[in-house]
Amino acid sequence: MDLTTTLFLIGIVLLIAALLFFFLFRKKPVLNSVLSSSPVSNQMQLQAYERLTLLVDRISLPNLITRLNQSGISAPEMQLMLTQTIRQEFEYNITQQIYVSNDAWNAVKSLKDQNLLIINQIANSLPANASGFDLNKKILDFLVNDKRGQLHEAASDVLSFEAKKLL
Repeated sequence: MDLTTTLFLIGIVLLIAALLFFFLFRKKPVLNSVLSSSPVSNQMQLQAYERLTLLVDRISLPNLITRLNQSGISAPEMQLMLTQTIRQEFEYNITQQIYVSNDAWNAVKSLKDQNLLIINQIANSLPANASGFDLNKKILDFLVNDKRGQLHEAASDVLSFEAKKLL
């Protein structure tokens, strides 16, 4: 083989090696960045923010008490109804976390956890013969007098802010 042929073959081998290196080791696009730029993905994210906003509204304690209020039941029965409803609503919407930011999802989780804590602590502070009405009244009094009672508004604000960034 002459020198020209050898250099030509070396050039081809180097070109093939460079192409292989380029295709094998180039930075692959992250799935989220590809998805986040598509109109379908934006629509799915907006729907997730919409569903989570509805969830926040449904598990806000004033709305929950209004929906579930029943006369003639005991405080433990009302406590159970309130906590089960919050957990069911949350579990029904848990898959939405894959479409929203960590901040948005954490706001929703914090609201759920805080509401369960408030219900359980107030219920545990009541006398054994307390009614569901007594529990509801104590919860609503707490919400009026404590900043933690406004957590549903903060969660709604986070979701709204995040959704507006998509528009």
